[in-house]
Amino acid sequence: MESFDRGTNSKRREPGRKTSILVVLLFVLFSGAVFALAPEARESNAPATGLPDSKDSTTVAQIEARLPSSGIAPAIVVVSRDKGPLDAQDNAAVSELAQRLTRFAKGDAKLEPVYSDDRSVALVAVPLSSSTGEEKIDAIRSAVDKALPGGLSAEVTGGPAFAADLKDVFAGADVRLLAATAFVVALLLLVTYRSPWLWLVPLVVVAVGDRVAALVVATASQVFNYDIDGSTAGITSVLVFGAGTNYALLLIARYREELRRHDDRYAAMRAAWRQAAPAILASSGTVTLALLTLSFASTPGNRALGWSAAIGIVVAVLFGLVALPAAMVLFGRKLFWPFVPRVGQDDPARTGLWSKVGRTVVGRPKTFAAGSVAFLVVLGLLGVGLNIGLTQNERFRETPESVLGQETLAKAFPAGFAEPTVVLTRPGDVATVLREIEDVDGVSTATPQSDSYEWAEINVVLDGDRGSDRAASTIERLRDKLGDTALVGGPDAEDLDAAAAASHDRTLIIPLVLAIVMVILLVLLRSIVAAIVLALTVVATYLTAMGAGWFVFERFFDFPAMDLPVPLFAFIFLVALGVDYNIFLTTRAREEAATQPIAGAMTSALAVTGGVITSAGIVLAAVFAVLGVLPLVTLTQIGVIVGIGVLLDTLVVRSVLVPALATLIGEKFWWPGHPGRRAARRTTSRLEARQEGTTAP
Repeated sequence: MESFDRGTNSKRREPGRKTSILVVLLFVLFSGAVFALAPEARESNAPATGLPDSKDSTTVAQIEARLPSSGIAPAIVVVSRDKGPLDAQDNAAVSELAQRLTRFAKGDAKLEPVYSDDRSVALVAVPLSSSTGEEKIDAIRSAVDKALPGGLSAEVTGGPAFAADLKDVFAGADVRLLAATAFVVALLLLVTYRSPWLWLVPLVVVAVGDRVAALVVATASQVFNYDIDGSTAGITSVLVFGAGTNYALLLIARYREELRRHDDRYAAMRAAWRQAAPAILASSGTVTLALLTLSFASTPGNRALGWSAAIGIVVAVLFGLVALPAAMVLFGRKLFWPFVPRVGQDDPARTGLWSKVGRTVVGRPKTFAAGSVAFLVVLGLLGVGLNIGLTQNERFRETPESVLGQETLAKAFPAGFAEPTVVLTRPGDVATVLREIEDVDGVSTATPQSDSYEWAEINVVLDGDRGSDRAASTIERLRDKLGDTALVGGPDAEDLDAAAAASHDRTLIIPLVLAIVMVILLVLLRSIVAAIVLALTVVATYLTAMGAGWFVFERFFDFPAMDLPVPLFAFIFLVALGVDYNIFLTTRAREEAATQPIAGAMTSALAVTGGVITSAGIVLAAVFAVLGVLPLVTLTQIGVIVGIGVLLDTLVVRSVLVPALATLIGEKFWWPGHPGRRAARRTTSRLEARQEGTTAP
């Protein structure tokens, strides 16, 4: 009889094994096809690509590209001495340097040095092709180093140099980011599962999903004609790794539970999938829809990030809910060795640490609710005095040579000399516009440049530093003064337009994200009260993380401000990802509430989800912290804020505040659709159906 049962079980399992092998094989073939056929992504790191098309500064940049001088972009060699002005011998060296650099110049231009009024700085402008100039920067820097005598220092700046430095910033960054992320995830999975090989399965599945997502994003950028940059690629990769690992942790935890109830691992995985899939789909749907709200952003960079990251999340959940289950069941329950789950085993989570935490919290809900709210408020108040808005030169954690050169120029020449404001007007209006510009407070000089039959260009040097309040005010005065007779662009105008666009995007998108979160919570939990409470808690987490993040940036990183996109991106990631953990907790609590009061349901839900959600939160926080390996302040700030917020959401909000609030509210937490009443109605219906069956003739 026993051998017969074994044979029956073996026959029953054979189709499941074949299906799993087929699914894994299909994913391998699909991934291979993507690797082989995906095109290169459309990439652009040009500053203008981050501005709305409707802004004057964008229009100026587009018109400048059509002017006769548009094919020329100068590299500026800035020469100075450590102390004191340049002497006669230094001047001779600078003149000789100018002659040596002539071979790099486009056309037959004769290069002449220009000196500051105090003779402390000299510059040599080398006209380069705007399309290929950045390729010559390394050769120019090498020539400068060889030509200058000791005691003189030089930096190469200007548009081509800045483009070359930005390219170097991201050179190899994707490899560093992928390696650091994979290492962090592998380490945390190893600690979580305490198994020498279980961690390999989710890591491989998520890592392959990440590379597939990157190639699908590249294909989308070509098909839908949008540009992505290194920041977009980095954030998308982190989201795929973080979210994919979270989904894997939740599914595997549920699978381990079911292996204690089912002898057949395929039946256990089917049961685990049915229980985990709704929460995973709800959380991934929340993140995807929240990211897609960036489609309404005015800045192309925000739209590109929204589309790319949404694609990444879809790929992550596809691999997590289809490829991962098939891969897990292939290896059987021994994959969990040395802690192999056996049929009939008690679930240790039911009496473990999180069970004790749950009983303690629901036993004194007022104390824990008040304490956690006070803790969040104190951290949030650290954000008083928060500044938003970095200049282009402040966005690097390690200052590149092109930025150093601009800083040297700014010390010796008028503040806006290195990056002049550009005014475009009709050729016949140049004289009038020049007079009006010179009357504006904050303008140092105004010089006509190239023109065409349609447009004339005037370079305006401001007396305020790049990104300063005075420079921004001067741009506003220029625009008010010139009205419709001219367009005002250039670096300071771009900063002003970017700030306005960022404010517009925050005002539009934050309410949309909150609305999406509310709708998904209402559909999933069928409770208005629970949805409102959970939405308020994730908003509180965001505000707290912003305050704590600003404290960290100001005290430890010495950042002058948060970059413009950081508040919006942090909100989307924290609210969309943060609500995941509340979804995982409350959906399980809703299951338990069918047979228990609210306090017991929350205790049981926290007991069985506490460990896995805490592990998921730590993984996600660590993965976002990995963004710090990239040398951009923006990514560091996003990583720190999201990391702090996820830890707060995992350890304080989900573990203490939500159970305490739910206990205080009582059974009304599930209003209007209490799961206990629904369970009772289902039981009554089944009993009535049985009675009808027994009394039928």
